[in-house]
This record gives sequence, C-alpha cells and structure tokens, in this order.
Amino acid sequence: MATQASAITFMSTPGQGYESGLGFVQNYFGMPLALIIVAAVFLPLYRRLDVYTAYEFLGRRFDAKTRLLGAALFLLMRGPRRRHYHLRAGDCALDRFRLAPGCHHRAEWLLVIVYTVTGGSRAVTLTQKYQLALIFGGMVLAFIVLLARLPAGLTLTDAFTVAGGFRKLEAVNFSFDVHQRYTFWSGLLGGLFLSLSYFGTDQSQVQRYSTALRCVRAGWV
Repeated sequence: MATQASAITFMSTPGQGYESGLGFVQNYFGMPLALIIVAAVFLPLYRRLDVYTAYEFLGRRFDAKTRLLGAALFLLMRGPRRRHYHLRAGDCALDRFRLAPGCHHRAEWLLVIVYTVTGGSRAVTLTQKYQLALIFGGMVLAFIVLLARLPAGLTLTDAFTVAGGFRKLEAVNFSFDVHQRYTFWSGLLGGLFLSLSYFGTDQSQVQRYSTALRCVRAGWV
C-alpha cells in the first residue's frame, strides 16, 4: 500500500484538494476494509498456490487462454497509462530542477530498467524501502516549506480558517443524495469493491506482496 503511490499521486491530490476541497477522500473510506479482506482471503490463497502473478492463478483455476487474456488486458490497459501519466508526472517534477524544461529524462528511465532487471526482486524490494522513507521525508519537507512560505502575518490557523470559509475542508458528507459526487456511503461501498478489485487482482499490486513474501522467505528483509 505504501509503495503503490506514484509521482502523479503527490502532484494531483493537492490540486484536487485546492480545486474542489477534501470531499474526494471519501473514495478511500472503503479501502481499509478491502485491505483486511485481501490480507485474510487473497494473500493466503496466493501464498498457498505459490504463484508469481494474479494471472497464473487464473491459468490454474481455468485454462491458459483465460490466463493470457487477463495478462493481455492488464498490459493494454495499464502499460500505456503508466508510460504516459505516471512517468510524465515524474518528468514534470524533475523539470523544475533542470535547465531544459520538457526533457523526458530517458537516461533515468534506462538506469531504472537496468537496475531492476539485473537486481531482480531483491533490488525492487530494497528500492521500495528507500521509496517509503523518501515519501515520508518529502511530506515532512513539503509541510515545512508550506509553513515557511505563508504570507507575512498569516498563521497556520488563519490559513485553515480561510480554507474553511471557502468550504475546502468539508471532507465527510453523510447525504443520501445520489447526485452528490462524493459521499460517505458511496465511498464506503464503492471504495470497498474498487479497492478489492485493485489490490486483490491487479498485477501491479499482487506482485508487490507476492515479491515481499518471497523476499521474507529468502531472508532479504
């Protein structure tokens, strides 16, 4: 869960909060329940079958055609998305520190590919440990910079007061109105099934805890 956040998460979420407030966080209310179900049901199943991918399970449960179909759909839907949005979001952040804006930083991509291919699961797991530390360090640093750049005479409490006046801090809505985009109930129910499908069957997530289990067995972590 900690290492599935990408550059686009940190670049888009603050913008979403600035534009429409914190109501969108209700989409994640069903996630804790989903992760409990994944840990109690999905994870023991994958571990018992000792599969490398979610689609290997489909092959065992049904047939090779089903496995290939699931894997192909994953590559078609997830590959272009990650190539365009996730990597480009990282580019945009790096552009702030470069003299040549708009550069795609292909050298960095090539370095990551070589590192992960040659290092295998152990390299990926080690990278994720550093990634988690970097995420929390970046959050603390961003908060410090935010405080330092508040206008003169404006305290953090004042900033929250202003944000509240513009209704940006209304994070929970218990309305049953189906026309409301974000509500507690839609987030709880819809977020539960969305998170179950994502964290339970999407290979981008399954590979994380499948790899982690293998690394634990090997004594690498």
